Amino acid sequence: MRRPAWIWCAFGLCVALATLTMSRVSALVLELERAEARIRHQAARDENVQLALWRMDSALAPLLAEESARPYFTYNAFYPAERAYTQMHQVVNQGDVLVASPLLTFASPRILLHFQFGPDGLTSPQVPEGAQRELAETRLLPPEQRRIAEQRLADLRWKVTEPMMSVACASVPTANQEPNPFLGMFLEPSSAQTARTQSRGSVEYMMRFRNKVRAQEAAPERSPPVAAAKAVAQAPMEAAWIDGALILGRRVQVGPTTLLQGCWLNWEAIRRELLGSVSDLVPVANLEPVLTDHQAPPTRRLATLPVRLVMGPAETEVPSLSGSPIRLSLAVAWASLIVSAGAVALLLGGTLSLSERRGTFVSAVTHELRTPLTTFRLYTEMLAEGMVPDPKTRDSYLQTLRAESDRLGHLVENVLAFACIERGRTIERRDVLSVSELADRLRPTLAARAERAGMQFVVDAKIPQTWIRTDISMVEQVLANLVDNASKYAANSSDPRIELESRVTNSWVVLSIRDHGPGLPDRAMRRLFRPFSKSAHDAAHSAPGVGLGLALSRRLARALGGDLRLERNGPEGVTFSLTLPGSS
Repeated sequence: MRRPAWIWCAFGLCVALATLTMSRVSALVLELERAEARIRHQAARDENVQLALWRMDSALAPLLAEESARPYFTYNAFYPAERAYTQMHQVVNQGDVLVASPLLTFASPRILLHFQFGPDGLTSPQVPEGAQRELAETRLLPPEQRRIAEQRLADLRWKVTEPMMSVACASVPTANQEPNPFLGMFLEPSSAQTARTQSRGSVEYMMRFRNKVRAQEAAPERSPPVAAAKAVAQAPMEAAWIDGALILGRRVQVGPTTLLQGCWLNWEAIRRELLGSVSDLVPVANLEPVLTDHQAPPTRRLATLPVRLVMGPAETEVPSLSGSPIRLSLAVAWASLIVSAGAVALLLGGTLSLSERRGTFVSAVTHELRTPLTTFRLYTEMLAEGMVPDPKTRDSYLQTLRAESDRLGHLVENVLAFACIERGRTIERRDVLSVSELADRLRPTLAARAERAGMQFVVDAKIPQTWIRTDISMVEQVLANLVDNASKYAANSSDPRIELESRVTNSWVVLSIRDHGPGLPDRAMRRLFRPFSKSAHDAAHSAPGVGLGLALSRRLARALGGDLRLERNGPEGVTFSLTLPGSS
């Protein structure tokens, strides 16, 4: 295998290893980024969950505090004001001032019904019975509200039983029972003072109720004054699920009597309200009942209700990381790797190409030098030893030696000029002259080159009177190379002319060298202006030269501010055009 192939294989292996390493590093970095993003997302979600739970508990705290602070006697539709916390469960006597419970007409979207289990079974302050019902329906309780409350109480009988309620309610304190600390706030010194705290309409209804009781029953003896209040103890209000109903309940101990009081919460309304209040934190979430202590972790449960917060599937998705700094850095790293690999490939290709051109140049120059040097050695030895006595033959040998010397001089001149151009030589000398004057100066030199090859150099008569500013010696070198190429490749054509034509295009002057040879082959077109493009094999089987003339001519033309290009190629000949800037 050739050496360049080994070099490219090694380069490909290095690129493959670098790509594999970069791929592994990129995959690891992206995985770490996704893990970090998941952790950040989880932390933000947990923070939102805790904030949502706190917000919902804060919204429910007033409701729980309000229901816990209600006196136990408000769970009766009417109660005697002066017997609050004392003889609440005795028969109402004539002359007792009755006060309507605030729960009688209570209406709230959060609460469906207040109820209690007591000596009379399941009752509700919103569904009074007997004479109290007639008194309530007179003006205090609208019929529609009473009907709804009766229906709810009937539904509640099927859901909640006293044993279930007893299990759901916490036990009251048993040690050192004392009267309720709020007892003094509800005991009034006289019934008249209590009556003054009620509205005038309420007193009128209570008086009618008292008169009706007097008319229907014989007045019994009034109970002796209460000497002391009975001990009242109540447990805190707690929430529980009973047969699908969300109940707030408590146990109240009034002397020997045990009451189970509570309210039936409107779970659907509460759920919608709570979810609406936290929609900005957890837009896709739901609230579900918690029936056992191990059903949900404490971090997802409400403190006020046996309810857990359930996150939706959209909340578990990690946000897109397409524009993250790490991904941008990886993109830059991959771009740098690709650019670096491309740059190294270009540099390696250029180095190998330069090495190949140098080898080609050495072989071509060696071949070009070997032939004239052999001729020089042979002819000079023959002439020096007197082996050529014929004067005509001796003149022919001398002409051959002269042609070979011109050939060597032209080769050395091109190589030196190309080396100067490669080192960045600048044009320091500029001459201002007309195109016709330039043609007159170059005609003798170019004509002599053509004549030595048996060709005829012709200058077009239509030369424009345009001025140019250029270096005459460099223009001469470019045109001389073009004439030499035409002399080499069109020497056997039927038309031996080499024509110099000129024209003006916009502000550019175009000088064209045209021959009438067979044209250039297609394989030569691909490397026409490449330096040292001719190998020793090509030089041996074609016209002499190392393939440097056209490459040098184009670089000289561009150094003058113009260009050199192939204008026409075909069976009728080849035309090269030298473009030079005009003098303004």
